[in-house]
Amino acid sequence: MGNIRRSRGYNYEHTLVQRFNESKWEARRLGGSSTGLPDIVAVNNKEGILLTIEAKSGTGDILYVPQDQLERCMVIRNMFGVYPTRHVVLAFKFMSKKRFRRKNKTVYEQRRLVEYYKKADSILDMKPLPAVKCTYEGKTFVIIDGKSKEVDLPELPMPFAK
Repeated sequence: MGNIRRSRGYNYEHTLVQRFNESKWEARRLGGSSTGLPDIVAVNNKEGILLTIEAKSGTGDILYVPQDQLERCMVIRNMFGVYPTRHVVLAFKFMSKKRFRRKNKTVYEQRRLVEYYKKADSILDMKPLPAVKCTYEGKTFVIIDGKSKEVDLPELPMPFAK
């Protein structure tokens, strides 16, 4: 199961990089958690925009971004202060097949594939830095000390969105 999850995450990251590069941006996968870096960095040098992106995809109703992954994005964002516009983006992809357990069997049901691109800048000053969860409906929550609190992370329009 772990390999399927990793493959799904890699494929989503690869797709996002392709979308950015086709829209006149420059984007690269950085290797994610194994390198201590965000999943993706995308830049628009003409407009002076830097995005550090943590990408999550899954078949459930909730996706999580751990605190340490948020911190990696923040470190890279802060490192490139020459860019006038810098954002930490949480990209969530909820697959069209929802997976759940019923009577000790894995069951899938069809649903609409949805993606959200949330600008997480507003929570980066929180102490301690929280983990984040996003629901299939696009609601976002911060998690601190095991307690969940809804927070409105704004959707960031992507240059490749039609």
